[in-house]
Amino acid sequence: MAPAQGQFSDHSDGADTEGGGGDDPVPPAFRSAVDALRSAHLRPELEVESTRPPQRLAPHAYALEAAVVDGEEDLADGRLVLLHDPSGHEAWQGSFRLVTLVRAELEPEMAADPLLPEVCWSWLTGALDARGLSYGEAGGTVTRAGSHYFGALAERRPATQIEIRASWTPREGRGGAPDTAAHLAAWGDLLCQLAGLPPSDTADAAVVSLPQRRGPQKP
Repeated sequence: MAPAQGQFSDHSDGADTEGGGGDDPVPPAFRSAVDALRSAHLRPELEVESTRPPQRLAPHAYALEAAVVDGEEDLADGRLVLLHDPSGHEAWQGSFRLVTLVRAELEPEMAADPLLPEVCWSWLTGALDARGLSYGEAGGTVTRAGSHYFGALAERRPATQIEIRASWTPREGRGGAPDTAAHLAAWGDLLCQLAGLPPSDTADAAVVSLPQRRGPQKP
């Protein structure tokens, strides 16, 4: 992960011009949406960099990855992909779509909470709602997986990972581009929430907490 905290690194990997067709001109609305992502102001705990997007999901795509870092430890990490189809997409109910995968390791006590999936999903929708963002067609999955170690690895503590896969359609604004900077900030709030950091002032009102939270682990 690049060392730039709360902002993008200079490495773009050509991703802002990538598209399924390769030779398609970049639409102004998509260019504006990408520029807004690259200029977004994020929480200082986040390290963010652009990366090559997936191919053939849409005519135009831009991707970034991020981690919440405490010292040498990544508390949570994720990937956010912006898709754009100028002709519109029936399933999206719009011409833009945001797709994400975020994950974090949890303490065993927190992982055992039966409300964990519902609460983690509320962190995503709550982060978007807290910033007053309009969106539609949100859907996804929350998965938790536990690992127990045996034999030569028996000294390791049991580990549980939570993973959220989701996508939603950001409402388009003036010029046909959504407020991607605000959506990215909300996504950063979600990552920090998964990492066990206290919510930002903006997100505080809409976030539901679990009874037991995982805080940053000091080395």
